Amino acid sequence: MRPLQGTTDTANNKYLRAKESFSEDKAGDSLTGTSKCCPTSPSARRRSPSSKTSEPAPSINNINTADLVPSARLSDPFSIYPDLHQPAIHCQAGLDIPDHRTFPGKAYLQTTIMRGPVPTMVPINTSPSYRPGPDPEGDSQSSSSNSPARQDYEESDFYAGNNDSQSSIGVPTFQDMAVSREICEPPANRLPAEVLIGIFSKLNNPQDLLNCMIVSKRWARNCVDLLWHRPACTTWNKHSYICRTLSVPDPYFAYRDFIKRLNLAALADSVNDGSVSPLFVCTRVERLTLTNCDGLTDSGLIGLLTDSHNLLALDISGDTQITAASMMALAENCRRLQGLNISGCTRISNESMVAVAESCKYIKRLKLNDCDQLEDSAILAFAKHCRHILEIDLHQCRLIGNQPITELLTNGRCLRELRLANCELISDSTFLNLPPNQTYEHLRILDLTSCARLTDRAIEKIIDVAPRLRNLVFAKCRNLTDAAVHAISKLGKNLHYLHLGHCGHITDSAVIKLVQSCNRIRYIDLGCCVHLTDLSVTKLASLPKLRRIGLVKCSNITDESVYALAQYRSLRQERHQLRGDDNFFPSSSLERVHLSYCINLTLNSIVMLLNNCPKLTHLSLTGVQAFLRPDLEQFCREAPPEFTEHQRSVFCVFSGAGVVGLRQHLRHLPAHGIVDDFDQETVAEADDDQTMTGMMSATVLNADDDADAEGGDEELEDGDPGAGAFGGLAT
Repeated sequence: MRPLQGTTDTANNKYLRAKESFSEDKAGDSLTGTSKCCPTSPSARRRSPSSKTSEPAPSINNINTADLVPSARLSDPFSIYPDLHQPAIHCQAGLDIPDHRTFPGKAYLQTTIMRGPVPTMVPINTSPSYRPGPDPEGDSQSSSSNSPARQDYEESDFYAGNNDSQSSIGVPTFQDMAVSREICEPPANRLPAEVLIGIFSKLNNPQDLLNCMIVSKRWARNCVDLLWHRPACTTWNKHSYICRTLSVPDPYFAYRDFIKRLNLAALADSVNDGSVSPLFVCTRVERLTLTNCDGLTDSGLIGLLTDSHNLLALDISGDTQITAASMMALAENCRRLQGLNISGCTRISNESMVAVAESCKYIKRLKLNDCDQLEDSAILAFAKHCRHILEIDLHQCRLIGNQPITELLTNGRCLRELRLANCELISDSTFLNLPPNQTYEHLRILDLTSCARLTDRAIEKIIDVAPRLRNLVFAKCRNLTDAAVHAISKLGKNLHYLHLGHCGHITDSAVIKLVQSCNRIRYIDLGCCVHLTDLSVTKLASLPKLRRIGLVKCSNITDESVYALAQYRSLRQERHQLRGDDNFFPSSSLERVHLSYCINLTLNSIVMLLNNCPKLTHLSLTGVQAFLRPDLEQFCREAPPEFTEHQRSVFCVFSGAGVVGLRQHLRHLPAHGIVDDFDQETVAEADDDQTMTGMMSATVLNADDDADAEGGDEELEDGDPGAGAFGGLAT
């Protein structure tokens, strides 16, 4: 082998010069880690120039690679010499390493390097602007890279260029040259878990999720929890399959931990303690719905509640066998509870509810309907300990008095919905005793149905302290007069829903003022307000967003009121055409009209109402003589089975397809005379308000079937079909 000469050293000669450097100090330095291979060694930084020409370069075949690895043994020869299995690549240190197929001594290196120790290396901290020059005292034989090559300023001008991280010439590290595992994987498997979960969450069909699970283990891990998040216990076959899977001793996935929502309402008729016992292992359930599971007892419910520390919502409405023992278990295990519905659970004691209030301080939604055994102490406990209540429903809690409600309002500054229907002990003092100068900006829905002790003073106070109310129900508050309606008018555009059924003292003047101030009313019920005339209804017809109107037993109204409801769309279109707005084509927004026992109505007005209100889906005309005709019976829906014979004979309600059929049938009858002297002056021009998004969440107050054909009223169905037992919290 020829000695190294000039500035044209090949890669082989560079390795030989490295060998020469290591050989001289091998005896002392290789054991202490201060070999000339290490840039921290003083001998590595200073070397006599005569050593460069006085010694011939040894052959590559005589290199003992143990000298090149002074500090540790190698398990992988390529971790120090990656060039042994890669083609020629421009290195970071400026060295052009040759292809291993022409490298002399390759076989020897591959067999001996594995027995060498790992050298101690110091990282290069050269800044990008650093440009090294020649060593004034001679060539350095050390190297700061992971191969025994010279620095970039040695031997040749070719290597004198800047060497920074932005250069295209660089030494390949093991990470650079190793074949990444990701390169061998298909693109779908290289997607991050967050992206996969986001994609899988868009799949609504469980079969699609199941198909994704069998693609790969990685896909299965990212979609199995979505598939089991809310298992469909809608049939007993599905229920049995779910229970068998949960009973497997060593499953591949922990299915029990994936279940967050459990709903057995579809199997309520047959659910008992035995059918829920396999579900006791599901301790991470967040929403548990057991509505109307009348066969369920404390034994089954306590098993489901034990260790369920993540439970947020529980619905056991209609489970009549549940007692105080279950509520004690709830208080002990479910301190994070936010929603509780025990409507109709009459065996739950007052003391157990106090315990729930003291333990579950994060409750936001509470439904205690028809729990007429509960007393003031239970409600006071919730008012004291649960300061974050948003909704509370005490319908038919007849023992609840004034003080608990006052405390609920005083402490619950976030309260949005308060329902006190049929709480007969509620009087004016409930609201008059509220702290002065305190307002309740969050309160949106207030239901005081059948709170017969209330007077106008209470209504005035309510409007003063809750100026953003949207949904007001004062049905059967028989002491209210026009003064209460004038107070309600202060709500202005905030008011969307108003129920004043059986408030018999209200007159036209109050209704006219109400419409002038609150022109965004969507639903209004004035049933049994016997003093109202066509003046009120004509004014109500001008409401641009009116969808439902109840005028049951308003016996003074005539066809003129129905013509106003029917013709308002035509009048608005004419006015816009006069203004030059030919593209404005308003349509009637009326969907439900209740005119039962309005005995002065004729067929002509109803025909116009049907023709001009294309969105109409419900029309009640019970007791209206003009519609008690045999040819119209085919479009009328069946009377409820509990009706008497007389009630059946006067029942006349059209819904859905019945309204469509009635409209088509009446169109084919001989033409009816249309009143021409309709007073257009009575229909005021309405504001074109910006459309309000969303619908109000209101409770179904009473039946809408003209249930009491003798003397009852017809209430509006205003329940939000999309809302759950907790307004979206429960399943």
